[in-house]
Amino acid sequence: MIIDIAVSDLIFLGVGLLVAGGLTGVLAGVFGVGGGVLIVPVLYELFRYLSVPEAVIMPLCIGTSLAIIIPTSIRSFLAHRAKGAVDGSILAVWAVPVVTGVILGGFLARFLPQEVFKLVFIGVASVSAARLLFGRDGWVISSELPGKLVMRLYGVIIGILSALMGIGGGQLSSLFMMFYGRPIHQAVATSSGLGVLISIPGAISYILAGWSRAADFPEVAVLQPPLALGFVSLIGALFFIPASLLTAPFGVVLAHSLSKRRLEIAFGIFLVVVALRFVLSIV
Repeated sequence: MIIDIAVSDLIFLGVGLLVAGGLTGVLAGVFGVGGGVLIVPVLYELFRYLSVPEAVIMPLCIGTSLAIIIPTSIRSFLAHRAKGAVDGSILAVWAVPVVTGVILGGFLARFLPQEVFKLVFIGVASVSAARLLFGRDGWVISSELPGKLVMRLYGVIIGILSALMGIGGGQLSSLFMMFYGRPIHQAVATSSGLGVLISIPGAISYILAGWSRAADFPEVAVLQPPLALGFVSLIGALFFIPASLLTAPFGVVLAHSLSKRRLEIAFGIFLVVVALRFVLSIV
């Protein structure tokens, strides 16, 4: 079944995506994140307004988010690598496990109910918010990274959770490295490489998952081209990307006018609001 969307709704979606993309660019610049944690809740509200079926709205938001962060992830990684801030040895250990986790997460997207996507988002957003609002620099497990087996296991977890949340994995990997005494700048720079490893196979997995779900469950409405490719909204990606890239520098300027602690508190509060929004959508 193909969703019939009127021209007026498409215009609204396009305008809404431009505005939301611009706002997300500013917020991403302010908070220093790839944008996935911001993109998903924004897309959720837009698609919900257009009456996208609940059965597909979360995977559609997540797949679209992964597609949107592909160019920003590549751009960020190349910039950090040019500065020599990326720890290639960590990426070498994480590369295969992370991609494996992403593919597994994309496969699960074909079967999981939409509540699971929300619960994963709520859980990770809540933990990140707690770290931002209440964490201290002294929260360190060890000054040395764990062995390769633990690193690879965590890499798989990062891949799965990122694929189920529509994020580039930077929050999860940065948090892990800082718990093991790595400087914040190195943690952020190295995490930028994960965005490339996660977003490309993640977007492809959600395209395939959407096609498979449409074939296996024809009674479930799935958006089809030209509006979407599987679980990736083409209009969402095409409108969101340029708007967010254009406004991100304004967010960076704003960020430099605020203290680090104020930024942490602001982003932590934002994550709490997003988590509560998804909690209310479940109950």
